[in-house]
Formats: sequence, C-alpha cells, structure tokens
Amino acid sequence: MARKPRIHFPGAVYHVIFRGNAGQPVFSTDEDRTRFFLLLQEGTCRFGYRVHAFCLMHNHIHMALQVGQVPLSKGMQNLAFRFTRWMNVRLGRTGHLFQGRYKAILVDADAYLLQLVRYLHYNPVRVGMVMMPADYCWSSHRAYLGEELLPWLTTELVLAQFQPSLAQARLVYAAFMSAGSEEGFRKEFQNGSHANRLLGDDRFAENVLTQVEGVFCPRVDVERLQELVLEEFDCTLDALGTRSQRHSLALARAMMGWLAVQSGAATLTDVGGWFGRDVVTMSAAVRRLAERAERCVELREVMARLQATLASKATGSCCRDNSLHSMEAIVFSS
Repeated sequence: MARKPRIHFPGAVYHVIFRGNAGQPVFSTDEDRTRFFLLLQEGTCRFGYRVHAFCLMHNHIHMALQVGQVPLSKGMQNLAFRFTRWMNVRLGRTGHLFQGRYKAILVDADAYLLQLVRYLHYNPVRVGMVMMPADYCWSSHRAYLGEELLPWLTTELVLAQFQPSLAQARLVYAAFMSAGSEEGFRKEFQNGSHANRLLGDDRFAENVLTQVEGVFCPRVDVERLQELVLEEFDCTLDALGTRSQRHSLALARAMMGWLAVQSGAATLTDVGGWFGRDVVTMSAAVRRLAERAERCVELREVMARLQATLASKATGSCCRDNSLHSMEAIVFSS
C-alpha cells in the first residue's frame, strides 16, 4: 500500500522524529552533533523553517519545527541526506543512518506547543540519562533559560506566551518546566491523538483534514519580489550580479534570498542563478542576514515590512493534494 503524502500548509507546527536505523546510534561524537546543528541552521535559511525546540538523543532526534511556504519534506529530506552522507564519509561506511523516513505529527500550536517543548526537554530525564533537563547539554532547554545562545533557534514564540519581558518569561518558563514534570511523559506527544497524524482536539483535526480537497494558495510574483528589494536598496539586478564587495549590494542579495525562501517564490538555487552565485554562497549570506537581524531592530523592521508588502501583493489559486508545493492539510504515516 502506497504511503500517503505529507501534505503542507504554511505556518504549520510539527513534532518531527528521526530514529536511528534498527535502533542504532545516530551520533558517535560531539562533533557529529555539532555538524547536525550546522546543517539544521543552514536549513532554516535555505528552506525557511523555524526550530522552536530540539533534543538530540543517542539513537533518535526530536524537534518542534514550523514551516513557511516550503514543505517540511523538502527540508527534512535534505537534512537527512546531508547528515547521513557526513556520517558515512567520516566513518568510512555506506548505507542508511535513519530508520525509514522521519515521523511528523502536526501540532495544534495554540493548545499544545508549550507542552510539546516541555516533552522534548524532558526526554533525557525520561530515559534516565539525567536528573533534570538542565543537566543535558544537547537540547534547547538551556537556550530557553538564557544560558546558551543559538541564533538559529526561535524561542520568542514560546517565551512570549509566558511574559512580555524576556527576563520574566525565562523565569516563568523555568517554573513551568519544574511544575509540570509529569507532563513531560505524555504518550500523545509521541503518537499523536488522531491515528498518528495530529496532536489536537477533534475540531482541530476536522479543520485540517477537510482541507485535503484543495485550499487557497497565495502565489508570490518573482518580479515583484525583485522590484521591492531593488527599490529598498536603490540598486539594479545587474549590479547585484557583479563581484562588487559593497555592503549594500551584499545585503540586497541576502535580503532577496531570504524573502524568496520565506515567501516560497523561489529557492536559494534559483536566487543564486540571478546573480551568478551558488547555493552554498547564498545560504551563508542568508544565514548571516538572519544572525544580524537578531541583533538589529532596524533590520528586523525592514525585513518585516518587505515581507508584509510582498504578501499583500500575492495572488492565489486552489491547490490540489497531489501538488508538492500546495497549501494542503497534513496527512502523515508513521
């Protein structure tokens, strides 16, 4: 029986699980885990997904991810392929690293995201590796406490649900973790609440699954995207294709790449082709842009304004559930 496709809609939040082939270790050394972080970070730039939480275990991986316009499958297939290749080259072997394809459970983020983050961070405690989540260094828990800085990790969405002030939010988050240790052991976060597909109530499941026949899908015009960025930075497309080291041109190229991925208008490979740059160069540029935006309020405002303007100019059509890039309800298999 053929697998059902993983169907996608922008903004969806998933509990993603990778398991080692036949229960074998996924990571051998800390260098492997660091490499996985690097690939995950590149994926946030290249495919536009956000990492809200993670926990790297010995033989499996848990992540809470939110997608943009690019389907989850594209980013996760790329991540699995590149990390498997890295491990095989490093260990001088061939074959599979992961057990089949990843598992993804669509999550009702309004009702369950906080609990899912807690569940992920309690993984090492649940299997007896450590006494407390803060004792484990390969999860996002310490970053939520402000003890580590991971530029590619998005903690704002979760922390903002506790308190407007970052410092206060971290304190309330710590109390939330301590007070709900039993919640970190709930089985539905592993299996979902609706046939391994969804984590949400019946209304959420019905709303999602009834979208399978086709829904409104915004389409972003590439030329409009280019015009917005060129106008913002007062430059031309030809100028962006030169080897000039001018900061404004480099910033414009990165901004165009970021907008293209976030809107689903084009891939970084496509954008790189406009300027004679390869995908590695574009990915690095977009990553640097995102890191700079973490520190610069003015840049974040420019990015938000351009994104909103571009979205307001999008057109739409009805998308069918057999289209790889369509806005479809999520259907999963284990």
